[in-house]
Amino acid sequence: MFPDKVKIALREDGYLRPVAHTPLTAEENGKLFDICPGALIQHESQQTNYHPHWGPLVEVRTGHAVDPTTRHEGSSGGVLSGLLIHLLESKQVDFVAHVKAASDDPLGNELSISRTREDVLAGAGSRYAPSAPLAKLAVLLALPGRFAFVGKPCDVAALRRYEKLNPGVSDKVPFMLSFMCAGIPSRKGTLAILDKFGVPPEQVKSFAYRGDGWPGKTTAITQDNQRFETDYSTSWGTVLNRHLQFRCKICPDGTGEFADVVGADAWYGKDGYPDFAEREGRSLVLSRTSKGEALVQSAKAANAIATEPLAVEEIAKMQPYQLNRKRLVLSRIAALWLTRRPAPRYAHFPLFRLATQLSLRENISSFKGTLRRLIA
Repeated sequence: MFPDKVKIALREDGYLRPVAHTPLTAEENGKLFDICPGALIQHESQQTNYHPHWGPLVEVRTGHAVDPTTRHEGSSGGVLSGLLIHLLESKQVDFVAHVKAASDDPLGNELSISRTREDVLAGAGSRYAPSAPLAKLAVLLALPGRFAFVGKPCDVAALRRYEKLNPGVSDKVPFMLSFMCAGIPSRKGTLAILDKFGVPPEQVKSFAYRGDGWPGKTTAITQDNQRFETDYSTSWGTVLNRHLQFRCKICPDGTGEFADVVGADAWYGKDGYPDFAEREGRSLVLSRTSKGEALVQSAKAANAIATEPLAVEEIAKMQPYQLNRKRLVLSRIAALWLTRRPAPRYAHFPLFRLATQLSLRENISSFKGTLRRLIA
């Protein structure tokens, strides 16, 4: 918002944070706190199609990209990549703004502008490391043409708020896409994986968290072309998720409620938990707006993606973590209130209703656990 005064920098704890080089005015601070998703996430009102667990829903499907390469390269069936390629090839947008591995840092992320299928596929696959795709929003808005934006749920929520103060953004960014997010790990999580591989960071030539199959391997390739890899269950389940920033643990919008279309892993279930065995990719596809639904229909008609209808009740079996975290938000926020810590504001989220879906013991346990971490 204030690129001349605020820059994004990587902190010693491995997270990206805004650094003010020049103090903001009171008016600027007010605008910042009205838009920053770290401070505020707000639905204008409860929509008629709002599901308390999964947000606004027009249609619920599973699917995959029809092109085998796109399906294989994507993290979960390649639907988001397929939609982006379709938008470019049908000339509904001139370019796509999304995140890929940084050209000068294989462990980091950078904003990428894609204008072709090849560009999109070069940025396919999840990047479980800090990213700030809106840090260069002013540059994006100044470029000729219209673009589709892909970001984390909080990125899209911020852009929606920014859009309300700047109506011209709607025409410039006709499509906003997102994915389900379990939280952003610190860069230290990636370094911990490399430590398990026994690979110094400076020797890494490329690093992929996922993709190249479903769920795909976490893979590091060194400067002398040695390859080190581990499965998704190990990399995410035992390393990366231990480095999540606290703000993500109190987020009610891990499912991208402000996007036009959301893609996610449509995990198959096994004993009540997602099964991470390698297989052909399958995406969960949620259209949240009429514009998003029209995009999905258009992509299907063009044979860019293939989908099947899904009962909304099935989402919880594929994404149990997202459901549980949203139900626990109120108890975790209560611990912040009690300790007089700053807490985000969430408007028009049914947090009390969601909390009552858990037992009193579960809520108390969540509250006490958060309290202990805050005090420590």
